[in-house]
Amino acid sequence: MISTRKAQHLNIVLEGRGAGDGRTGLDAVRFRHVALPELDWDAINLGATFLGRRIALPFLVSSMTGGTGQAATINRNLSLACEALKIPLAVGSQRVALEGGEAGGLDAGLRALAPSVPILANFGAAQLAHGYGTDHARRAMDQIGADAVIVHLNPLQEALQPEGDRDWRGLLDRIGELARDVPVIVKEVGAGISGDVARALADRGVVAIDVAGAGGTSWAMVEGERAATPRQRAVAMAFADWGIPTADAIAEVRAACPDATVIGSGGVRDGLDAARAIRLGADMVGFAAAILPAATQSPEAVAEVFGTFADQLRTACFCTASPDLAALRKAALLP
Repeated sequence: MISTRKAQHLNIVLEGRGAGDGRTGLDAVRFRHVALPELDWDAINLGATFLGRRIALPFLVSSMTGGTGQAATINRNLSLACEALKIPLAVGSQRVALEGGEAGGLDAGLRALAPSVPILANFGAAQLAHGYGTDHARRAMDQIGADAVIVHLNPLQEALQPEGDRDWRGLLDRIGELARDVPVIVKEVGAGISGDVARALADRGVVAIDVAGAGGTSWAMVEGERAATPRQRAVAMAFADWGIPTADAIAEVRAACPDATVIGSGGVRDGLDAARAIRLGADMVGFAAAILPAATQSPEAVAEVFGTFADQLRTACFCTASPDLAALRKAALLP
């Protein structure tokens, strides 16, 4: 049942039926143009450090899919592209693989394809109320040779699924318990993380927070597309634009957690959006739906998309006189 659901999710997103309203808030971030940057475009440093590893770009392939046959091809293409680009890869939920179902390419072969980049394992926070814990996290990491495990938060999606997990009591403490044993990253799936929730997570030892704000894929709409009855669809579609816009979530989390590693994701469309996210306080920028069509094609198609994004980010640095990402974080904005 889980594998079938994930296949449905993947097809709905690929067909564009889960696309959100695009109101991430990132468009409101306008850089003040520098007409005389005094920089060499090619010499701008876009490198970053993530989980102790040096990476070539501040980009992250955000969690997308796992547990289906189609996902195996997608994960292979993504892993090869990430290795070539020297950027991290976050896999989709490993619940199916952990529970003995189809791995969808989430096995030891993934690390073999991407030996030098950070890889992030993944399962849902809701599973911590159903017996998941350190053993499952270590198994998830061992399956793919991961550097850390993502625990994803999706309360809205779970509330809208007829088969969803709706008892979320005690999960904050369980995440804290897990974070004492393994490196844990917490991410939303498209409704955003607020500053106060981020602070509570950071206080419990979470190593990074992925805001995954509203404006990109709407999982309420995706569940609405899956709905079996008019009532289920009506409930889901009422929440189509629910959540904290990505720009607001990044700014809130950075203000609440000045020393945390913050990943900005949720409807990030291109390299200019990435520049805006970094200016708001993101250390890394996650892409999912923007690269998913390329991921169904080939590693080269994925690399081409990311190459475009890198050129856009470099140009934003150039036209703000920012020789590196640290300078971009302080670039002047229009009022």
